[in-house]
Amino acid sequence: MSQSTAIESCVEDPSGYQGIAQLVWYFVRLGTWGFGGPIALAGYMQRDLVEKKRWFTKQEYLDGLALSQLAPGPLAAQLAMYLGLLRGGIFGASLIGMAFILPSFLMVLALSFFYVKFGGLRWMHAAFYGIGAAVIAIIARSTVKLVKTAIGKDKILWCIFFVLLVSTAATEQEIVWLFLAGGLISLVIKAPPRPSRTVTSCVALITGAFSAKSSLFLQILFFFTKASLVVFGSGLAIVPFLHGGTVLEHHWLTEQQFIDAVAVAMITPGPVVITVGFIGYLVGGPAGAIAAALGVFVPVYLVVVVAGPFYKKFAGNQQLHAFVQGVTAAATGAIAGAVIVLARRSVTDIPTLSITLVSFALLLKWKIPEPALIFVAAIAGLLAS
Repeated sequence: MSQSTAIESCVEDPSGYQGIAQLVWYFVRLGTWGFGGPIALAGYMQRDLVEKKRWFTKQEYLDGLALSQLAPGPLAAQLAMYLGLLRGGIFGASLIGMAFILPSFLMVLALSFFYVKFGGLRWMHAAFYGIGAAVIAIIARSTVKLVKTAIGKDKILWCIFFVLLVSTAATEQEIVWLFLAGGLISLVIKAPPRPSRTVTSCVALITGAFSAKSSLFLQILFFFTKASLVVFGSGLAIVPFLHGGTVLEHHWLTEQQFIDAVAVAMITPGPVVITVGFIGYLVGGPAGAIAAALGVFVPVYLVVVVAGPFYKKFAGNQQLHAFVQGVTAAATGAIAGAVIVLARRSVTDIPTLSITLVSFALLLKWKIPEPALIFVAAIAGLLAS
């Protein structure tokens, strides 16, 4: 078969590939080599699966992207699972989810092991001295992007953004009720809904479920499950919530360990929220890493397999869109506040201030790969120390 004939065949049958195994192998490779955060990963999927391979139609991809933006959970992982659902049902979503997440999770486990084993070495502290400063710049740049895409010129969303920015920076904590309030305020103003007992019941169920406390494994599992509910779109939305819970509330990590955990997310491929594996490992070893990963990704999986088949029925719901817009604005404000909080700990002298400002300027002007920036920052930290 000629190349042109093969392309025509794929156009006629967008799902024209040999089986789910090909899709699984693609996501294994994306999870192993895919850097750049959720937007970049979603872009790779569009380029490879829609434009090049033509395994999915443009509309199928856009439906998955819209669901991933509307539902809580990391965008890239959710989109991958949705595409797996389209081609292989629940079995396909399960396989694709594991194929995409496992490579980066295993890398994080390895990094966690060496971090714990050799964390006392002077060179490692010196490297993270520079990396921490660069991470502040990366999060700040991501906040700027989110403000442009998620808030724009909407005055209501700007108000929600600033309230969360100030509250996070002042209290150094992320108050979940303010996230929900942001969503409800946006909903009431933009698309006033009719009273629904279903919504009330869901909120009560969610808040009640996470009050449970038992073993450390279950505490980690419940905490990260709760955290996954505030991640809309960008995986970095989970950063301020994790900081408040792991550093200030539970005292599981020190400030430096938390900064290092965010850095690990930047230097590994796959979903940004894979940093939870590193945090879980520091708190409870390998079992803690597994509990944290399950807490973040199982809710995402359940949203896809339960809501995915019925997505088109509620895709145009104005109340849902308004609520998600408000929560996203709140999450963006919390990220901006977290930048201030984390900068107080990481930017402590002239060298770290210089690394942060130079990194931020470079990110604004050029599309520099984050792992490359982290590597250069590590060298600068070593030299400065």
